[in-house]
Amino acid sequence: MDPATSVRAATPQTSHESLVDAIRETILRGEFVADQRLVEADLSERFDAGRAAVRAALLELTNEGLVERVANRGARVRAVSLDEAVEIYEVRMALEALCAAKAAERIGPEQAGELRELGQAMRTAVAAGDLTGYSELNQRLHRRIREISGQGTAARVLERLRAQLVRHQFRLALQPGRPSVSLPEHLAIIDAVCGHDPEAARLAAQAHLVSVIEALRRVQRG
Repeated sequence: MDPATSVRAATPQTSHESLVDAIRETILRGEFVADQRLVEADLSERFDAGRAAVRAALLELTNEGLVERVANRGARVRAVSLDEAVEIYEVRMALEALCAAKAAERIGPEQAGELRELGQAMRTAVAAGDLTGYSELNQRLHRRIREISGQGTAARVLERLRAQLVRHQFRLALQPGRPSVSLPEHLAIIDAVCGHDPEAARLAAQAHLVSVIEALRRVQRG
C-alpha cells in the first residue's frame, strides 16, 4: 500500500477518536447535563467538525451508554437512574475485584511504591478537607490498579461503566464524611495488592463497592 494512502486512511479515524473524546469529556465535566439535547449543528460549530463526523461520534457515545437517541428528537445526554446505577456498580464490583486480585499477583516493587504514594496523598486530601482532590486521587488509584492487573478487557469495560456513573460518583464524593469512610477501604485494597494477597485484594475491592452502593442509596433517599 502507498504510504500516502495509509496516512490519508488513518487521519479520519484519529479525527473521529478525538471528537468522541472531546464530547465525552464535556459530558463528564457536567457541561452537558442529563437529558440535555445534543444538537448536531451546535456540536459541529463548537468542535469544528462536520455534521457527519458529529453524528458518528454521537453514535459511538450511544453505544457507550452516555448518549441516547430519541425518535424524532435527536440525541440527548442519557440520565442514569438509581436502580440502573446500582446495577452498574454491582457489575463493577465483580470486575474491580478481579482486577485487584490480578494486580496483587503481578505487582512489582516500583508499582507498589506508586500505590503507597497514592494512598498517602489520599490521606493528606482527606485531612485537608479537599474533596475534589480526594475524588481525583480515588479515580487515579482505581485506574492504576486496573493497569497493573493487565486485565485489558475488564479495564475497557470498567472505563465505559465509570463514564455512565460519573454524576453519581460526583454526588457521593461531595457528601460530608464520605471520604473518611472510603479512605480506609481504599487503603485496605492498597495493602492487599502491595502484599501480594489476591484473595484479600478481591475481598477488599468487593467491600468497597458494597459500601459505595449503600452510600448511593442513602444519598438518593436524602
